[in-house]
Amino acid sequence: MSRSEPTSRFIIVVLILILTLLLHFPTPIKSSEPQNLTADETEDGELEELLAPTTRSSEAELLSNAQRIVLELNHDNTKRVIENYEFVLVLGYTPWCSRSAELMPQFAEAATALKELGSPLLMAKIDAERHAKTASSLEIKGFPSLLLFVNGTSQAYTGGFSAEEIVIWARKKTGEPVIRISSVTEAEEFLKKSDIFVVGLFEKLRMLDLGNTENLGLSLELGPNHKEFVKAATADNAIQFVEASNIEVANVLFPNMKPTSLFLGIVKVSQKDTLHMGTCRADEILQFLDHNKFPLVNRLTEANSAKVYSSPIQIQVHVFADADDFKKLLEPLQDVARQFKSKILFILIDITDENLAKPYLTVFGLEESNSTVVIAFDIRGNSKYLLESDPTQSNLEEFCSGLLQGTVSPHFKSQLIPDNKNEMVLSVVGKTLDDLVLNSHKNVVLEVCVSSSSTSILLLLTRSHPSQSS
Repeated sequence: MSRSEPTSRFIIVVLILILTLLLHFPTPIKSSEPQNLTADETEDGELEELLAPTTRSSEAELLSNAQRIVLELNHDNTKRVIENYEFVLVLGYTPWCSRSAELMPQFAEAATALKELGSPLLMAKIDAERHAKTASSLEIKGFPSLLLFVNGTSQAYTGGFSAEEIVIWARKKTGEPVIRISSVTEAEEFLKKSDIFVVGLFEKLRMLDLGNTENLGLSLELGPNHKEFVKAATADNAIQFVEASNIEVANVLFPNMKPTSLFLGIVKVSQKDTLHMGTCRADEILQFLDHNKFPLVNRLTEANSAKVYSSPIQIQVHVFADADDFKKLLEPLQDVARQFKSKILFILIDITDENLAKPYLTVFGLEESNSTVVIAFDIRGNSKYLLESDPTQSNLEEFCSGLLQGTVSPHFKSQLIPDNKNEMVLSVVGKTLDDLVLNSHKNVVLEVCVSSSSTSILLLLTRSHPSQSS
């Protein structure tokens, strides 16, 4: 009898054991980001760990910890995750997309913050190039894309792209439109993490904070003002709403608040700027925010351009400067912007950024400029303006006042003004068109020459006043 039979049986048994181990413990999918979880690891309970509160991490550990917190989706686990969790925020990205690379750390930081807050939201990401079919099934069409799934149904993401903005939007969409702050310590901690927020003072909340709900009943009516406040907080996608129950807490959030039973205000921490609303109707609160939620000076980027230009403010001043010049301009520019709050929108654009700066500068014939340029647009009349003096604080103030009063002349892309002295035929350029042609009291014969060809057009502009001679 051959001795190979026991050996063959042994080999077969070993192979069966190996296959069994592979089926139960597959090798994780390799990725450029360590610590990603596979589908089967989530079945072992590690997915639930993603939603458990964590201790605060140092800044150095934040990104590496966040990569572990954000779940990596793939073909095998996507459907199960979307169906089994009430709230899932999915980031669709590709490794080669620069905007995906910019958003990834913000998304990871938001995931860490939401986990620390005990949010029920699961944060996940999917490489839409590697898992193209799965990404397509989620209706991810561009990169980066953010989609919120609520009980398996997707909703478009409409928030901002900083970590703070993602956190605010996510909390509002998962049932927390308003944060209640009950102590001075909580208020001080909140200020460390927040840059812009709306605060409401509602004295009736004091009874809830003191635990008097047993005598009052759990259905304590906070009144119509509080309902309108919550309604506005739910409708807004970008700004955190905070409610306080006593003047001590409210004064930490909104310095020098006057004692009152009802107060609403918007706070911009980094700019040390506060505004009192004086209203508590949801539609009026939202309208007020549309005009006042932006920073005094907005730094334009590709990521926030849609948000900045969504402002209803019709007059916009654009300042083009490099990093060094802007450091010198920032403080006086903020002082000017503070004088024209809710009337003029101030936007800073890096003059070295060709994608953002060059299209605007080309309109003014200044695309080769390396020094600071200040221009303005009045959207109501499609007019454009140029500050032709140095951008000092006094010149900026005069320029902005003139924009509001209509005393600044519109700018036309123009050649240098020619010397027409003693000329029978006057040369007209963009800057002299109004004075010599449009506002002239005489009849004018205008020859329009096209520089790119030998073609010219003759126009006769006549005045209907018989007393005026030609």
